[in-house]
This record gives sequence, C-alpha cells and structure tokens, in this order.
Amino acid sequence: MFKGICFQGKPDARRGRKKIKLATAAAAILLATSTGAFSQGMTQRPVAGSNASADVAAPVAPLSLARAIELALEGNPEMAAATRQFEATEGQVLQGRTRPNPELAYSLEDARSKTRTQSWQLNLPVELGGKRAARTKAAEKSREQAQAQLDELKATVRANVAAAYFDVLTAQERLALARDSVALAKSSTDAVAKRVAAGKVSPVEESKARVAEAGIRVELSQAASEERNALSRLFALLGKIEAPFTALEGKAENIPAVPQLADLQPLISSSPAIVLARIEVDRRKALTDLEQSKRVPDVTVSVGMQRSNETQRNVLLFGVSVPLPVFDRNEGNLLEALKLEDKARDELQVATVRLHSEVAQARERLATIASEIQALQQDVLPGAKSAYDAATIGFENGKFNFLEVLDAQRTYFTAKAQYLKALGEAHRAAADVDRLLGGTTASRLIATQN
Repeated sequence: MFKGICFQGKPDARRGRKKIKLATAAAAILLATSTGAFSQGMTQRPVAGSNASADVAAPVAPLSLARAIELALEGNPEMAAATRQFEATEGQVLQGRTRPNPELAYSLEDARSKTRTQSWQLNLPVELGGKRAARTKAAEKSREQAQAQLDELKATVRANVAAAYFDVLTAQERLALARDSVALAKSSTDAVAKRVAAGKVSPVEESKARVAEAGIRVELSQAASEERNALSRLFALLGKIEAPFTALEGKAENIPAVPQLADLQPLISSSPAIVLARIEVDRRKALTDLEQSKRVPDVTVSVGMQRSNETQRNVLLFGVSVPLPVFDRNEGNLLEALKLEDKARDELQVATVRLHSEVAQARERLATIASEIQALQQDVLPGAKSAYDAATIGFENGKFNFLEVLDAQRTYFTAKAQYLKALGEAHRAAADVDRLLGGTTASRLIATQN
C-alpha cells in the first residue's frame, strides 16, 4: 500500500525515528479502516427500508426435473381444466342419487259456490326396475372416466415436461458447442492472419478463414435462438409466461437405460389409455342397464282430500296410476345403448393392439438411438477430436494447409452436433414410453437425471 517514505535533507536519528513511527501508525490505521469497511460490506445484511440493498435479487436455485414436473402439474392450464371437469362429475353422482319430487295438485269442480267441489292431492312417483341404482352407477362410471382422463393427461404432461426439459439441456449443450466453435474459429483466423503477415501462406487462406468464422457465428446465433425457444416451450408447460429459472440441473448425456420389451408388456394393461377404454366399456354397460330399467313403468301413488260445499263433507282420496307400455317400450334407446356398448368393447381391443405396437416402436427407437449414442461416444467423437487436434498442430508447424484444418474442425463439430441431436431424440423416445405407460418409468428418468 505504501511504496516507501522519503526524507529530505539529513535529519537527526531521533527525528527520523519519530517520523517512521508516525508513518507506521498511519499505515496501520488506514489498513484497519479499509479492512473493517471491506468486512462490513461483505457481512452487512439489508435492513428494512434500505434502498441500497432493495434492488439486489436473491439468486434463483437451478430447476430440477422433479420440480419442473411438480410445477407443471400445479400450474398447467390443461391440468386445471381437466381437474374442473373431474370435479363437475360429482354433480352427476349427486343428481343420480336423488329421488323424483312429489307433486301437489289442486282441482275445482263447478264454479257455483253452493255446488262447488274442491280437491287437494299429493302425487308421489315411485321408481321401479332399479332406475335410481342404475342411474347412480352410470354417474359413478362417468366420474371414474373423468379421473382416468385426468390421469392420462398427467402422464402426458409429465412426458412433455421431461422431453422439453432435456430439449433445453441439449440446446444449452449445442449453444456451448457453438461458442467453442466460434472461439476456435477466431483463434484459427488469428493464426492464419499471422502467417499471412509473415508471408508463409497466401492471403486467400485468411479470406477463407474469415468466411468460415462468419458462418460459425451464424450457427451461434441459431443455437442461441433455439435455446430461447426451448426454454419458452418448457415454461409454457409449467404455466409460466416468463422464465423464472435461468439454470437447469443435470446433463443431457444422462439418458435412461433401455428397458426390456418383456418388462414393458405387462404394464400395458394398467396404462392410462387402456384403463380409460375399459372404464368406457363399464360406463356403456351401466347406461345399457339404465335403459333396460326404463322399460319397467313407474307407479304414481296419489293421496288427497275432496271437499263438497253441497254436502259439507270431506272425502279421502287415494289412487294409483301406472303408464301402459303399449307403444313406447324404450326399445330404440336400448338398442342404441347395446350397440354403443359393443363399440366400446371393440375400441378397447383396438386400443390394446395399438398400444402394444406404439410401446414396442418407442422402445425400439430408444434402443436404436442408445446404440447410436454409444457408437458416437466410443468411436466417432474421439476419432474426430484426435484428427482435429492433429490437423491443428500440423497447421501450426506448417505441415497442413488451412483447408485441412477447417475440414477436420467441421468434421468434429458435425459429429458433436449429431451426438447432441441423438441425445435429444433419446430423451423424447423415453418420454414417449412414459406417456404411453402412464409414467411408470418416470422415476427412472428422474433418478437418472439427478
């Protein structure tokens, strides 16, 4: 902090020692003051009403895949709408359990006061044939169907979030690769410019280097745009307009293991699509039973009182009315319900066959991409990197021209981009398996990512 203390003239020893002591004390005071101020600035916490620290935002923790799925299930608009649909089916169950309302009837005979007769009557419908139980069961099946649809949507949201999450990680890796490419292109351009200045290579080589650098900068801009779009898609699934998280946990290289097809086949029977189709069959069967119960006519029991002004007497009334199923026996509605029940069974069979095929295709796609990734990791990338390093060293020593270096660089970064693309496809294939099977392997994705 102090370069030295200079004395002019030739003071005596006592006066020199006094000045040295004063300077030493001043230096100690300044050092202590600056150290205390620095430590106070590092340890001071913001107080209420302080404007100096009000603008300092707390750092946002990186977003994990598990947290992203949790936020999506909480804030996704489609999930909110499906939840409201499920809650609405509770009204169907409540309405199905209700009994028919009684009816109060009043009649007047003869408008003349002396001979007037008035009647008050209470009509009570009585449902027969198990209509109320069949109606309640059909409503409960509709509620189960809404719950199955909600579960299917949850599986779809989880799969979409997982795919979008790893798309962001892959885009970030691609952006980092593009930045490295720009840095290497810049260094190569500088090296060529120096050799041109030294007269070792033609100026044409420098022009080629600058053109290549400009092309790589365009790729950098495209990679940055792709990363922003991937973040936008991810946070749209979370129900967020703006991106509250600036970093994600995990790496794109962490891909899930490829499951065996024999392990996936038993899970198809409990997948959301199959469960939903099976519940539709049960619901159609309940609606058929409801239409069958409507073929039994209901009975209306009537109780009342009649008052005659002429006789001045009250008469008790009691009656029973039964509709005669002569013309309308509900045959048309019953036939429709039976055919729709058969259709639901056919759709269940179609869904089962289709899901077996889709799961097998998704698993095969994942296995193929995993093999491609392994080949790229073990053979292609190391070889391309070694060739690029050798070409760079040879160019620096004057053994290779710049075109050979540029070709080796392009080969390496193309292989790296192919590797990142394969990683993204692998995560999407794994997400498809999760979506088809209802998230049965989502825990593997999360465990692998974390």
